[in-house]
Amino acid sequence: MKLALCFFLLLVSQWVAAADAAKPEAPNTAAPKAEAPKDEWQNTTISDEVIQKIQAAQLSYKKCAVEQMRKPDIANKQDSRFATDAVVKQCEPVLAGIRKVYMDAKVPPVIADRQLKKLRIQVTRNVLQEFMYAEAAKKAAQP
Repeated sequence: MKLALCFFLLLVSQWVAAADAAKPEAPNTAAPKAEAPKDEWQNTTISDEVIQKIQAAQLSYKKCAVEQMRKPDIANKQDSRFATDAVVKQCEPVLAGIRKVYMDAKVPPVIADRQLKKLRIQVTRNVLQEFMYAEAAKKAAQP
């Protein structure tokens, strides 16, 4: 058993040595570093004041959604999807205000649009969920 193990280790070591010898020696020249694109945002440069403005604008967007949800003409729509669409459309101007805050802070448009899309999706999901809960409660109360 020991002899088989020694023989196996000897073969493996010879195989590794042969593989290392066959590998060409890499030149010692370092590749030049690629420059970062000029429009790429490297680190966060947003001040605390701007972050607070963005958070306040996001809060106003969420408040807009809640206020629109409470309106009787929207809440009484037949389907929760149509009601959600109406709420989101009514609050688009508030979302545009958030984008202006981002642009004033010189945030690249790609990043700002990604954040706004994320916020819109979150609010849409929450509004739809609330309407679906209300719709289910109405159906459960019916005899």
